[in-house]
Amino acid sequence: MPKVKTHSRAKKTFKVTGSGKITRRKAFRKHLLTKKSAKRRRSLDGSVFIHSANLKLVKRMLNMR
Repeated sequence: MPKVKTHSRAKKTFKVTGSGKITRRKAFRKHLLTKKSAKRRRSLDGSVFIHSANLKLVKRMLNMR
């Protein structure tokens, strides 16, 4: 029986909290920040929880069945 492998990008992208929820960083925060307003940059700070519509897919990539 082959080993079950975790998706390599998923393990770098998502973090699992102590209560089992999955967090992610917001997009559009890496570069080209000079054209974005300060309000927009602040709103892109921090991390958010994975939406319920994507939860099944992300859990499968992280082998959290």
